[in-house]
Amino acid sequence: MSRFGEEKMEMVRMKGGKTGVATDVAMGAAIAMLFAGAAHAQSTVTLYGIVDAGVTYTNNAKGHSLWQFTGGNESGPRWGLIGSEDLGGGLKANFRLENGFNVANGALGQGGRMFGRSAWVGLSGANWGAVTLGRQYNSTQDILGSLQMSSFLAQYSTHPFDNDDINNTFRLNNAVKYVSPTIAGLQANLVYGFSNSTGFANDNSWSAGVTYVNGPLNAGAAYARVNHPAVSTSGAVASDNYYPSSASVFGASLGSAIRQQIWGAGGSYAIGPATLGLLYTGSNFGQATGGALRFNNYEGSLRYMVTPALMAAAGYTYTQVARASESGHYHQVSAGVQYLLSKRTDVYVNGFYQKASSGVGHAWIDGTDSASTTTSQVAVVVGIRQKF
Repeated sequence: MSRFGEEKMEMVRMKGGKTGVATDVAMGAAIAMLFAGAAHAQSTVTLYGIVDAGVTYTNNAKGHSLWQFTGGNESGPRWGLIGSEDLGGGLKANFRLENGFNVANGALGQGGRMFGRSAWVGLSGANWGAVTLGRQYNSTQDILGSLQMSSFLAQYSTHPFDNDDINNTFRLNNAVKYVSPTIAGLQANLVYGFSNSTGFANDNSWSAGVTYVNGPLNAGAAYARVNHPAVSTSGAVASDNYYPSSASVFGASLGSAIRQQIWGAGGSYAIGPATLGLLYTGSNFGQATGGALRFNNYEGSLRYMVTPALMAAAGYTYTQVARASESGHYHQVSAGVQYLLSKRTDVYVNGFYQKASSGVGHAWIDGTDSASTTTSQVAVVVGIRQKF
């Protein structure tokens, strides 16, 4: 019982003066009040997580074949706490703290942050939606990320360099998010990330999107913009959590962008045991010198539940990239199977092939250790994943 509840009971005992029916009635009423309060102020806190590890073979990494232990092949290793408190009248207080870690050595992920994947608190109501504040995902990640094949076919199927950030290269600090209630299948998503500096537009971000769900159809569209990203560790997109210098095409580094824009639309449709998916995303990296670096990603995918325990999946991505008079493209084919050993544990085998045009120069499957010295690269990964 809470301290407030104990004080209430003590007041009842003091006023009674002597035992009797009136005292019993008063005590009964007080107990009823306490239990009524507990009923509409219920709280829940849940511990959850994923541990994912395996072995990856790459046929050409800096000119040599490579076997290596890899973690987070299907899902990034994590543990977290999620909780809610019923405040009454349909109002709830909610929070999430989610840590990412390296399963190979136990080190913290996301630049060494304790809760680098998510850290937010907020309020929600069935009639008006939810507002959350903290480190969280933007609208393109929430909406388009769930439609990308990497959500079910390993990080290696991510679009080149994760140029559209829907595989979460970076997350937003200082963010305020609003998600509307679902009305006729439609739900809106709005996010603003503060720069936390006197230059209001110096490392701030905003995004917006909408989803539509109707039976077997799941569709969405979203847009995001980041102004002067990675100029500090305290802005919306921190300098230690942006694209590395190795992510570079036509002499332009994604990490040196003075402005990034991301947009896209897609959907999936379930037909019995099969789910078909289509997705388009684009990204633009404004550069301080020279022309902007532009990507267009076109993706098609298929998932098929062979049995309730066995899923097979395959997908194809075509990516165009251009800057000023230079242009090139990537083709990538991804395929794999997952087998459930239980509701919480599965094993998987996935294979990937990427072919880059001569204009781009080198193939580099996202998630592999290094770029190929040629225009093609192959990767195969086997592993196990457990959820709790």
